[in-house]
Amino acid sequence: MDLVIGPLDLSAYVDEALAVQAVAFGLGADEVAVRRQIVLRHMTYPGARALGATVGGSLVGFVYGMPNDRTHWWSTVVEPYLRARHNELWLDNSFVITELHVHPHHQNRGIGRTLITTITDSAAEPRSILSAIDTDSPARGLYHSLGYQDLARQVLFPSAPKPYAVMGAPLPLRRR
Repeated sequence: MDLVIGPLDLSAYVDEALAVQAVAFGLGADEVAVRRQIVLRHMTYPGARALGATVGGSLVGFVYGMPNDRTHWWSTVVEPYLRARHNELWLDNSFVITELHVHPHHQNRGIGRTLITTITDSAAEPRSILSAIDTDSPARGLYHSLGYQDLARQVLFPSAPKPYAVMGAPLPLRRR
């Protein structure tokens, strides 16, 4: 496997990245179209950056994130849930993992772990936060193994069919 992980111009490769996300997350064309606009907007935010994983020149995974801003939509949705558990300070001085996806044919090979640890290694913030579907899943297992802990559970996002968990970890992330 000739895996290469490095900086990704996500605005230029948004369609390839969303194709990976669509397969990994089971998204339809309408949802991909909505997410395309969101990704392009996010990449204009200060400090937003992305990494890609390629095999044979094809994008098989990506991660992107940015320093958290309490005025961003995600923060406004999760803040009441965090406040209810006295965890709202996690929204300050945090690097948010906005999306992390690996094509199913390339999962369980350490690609997701390498993507998330590499992007957070360069974060200036002392901690990282993210949200993941609130089920026992390989993704949540990965996050727990890296030191992420549940900050709030059963978080409901508008139009999301399943509840999410908000998770946080001090940086640098724990290595195995």
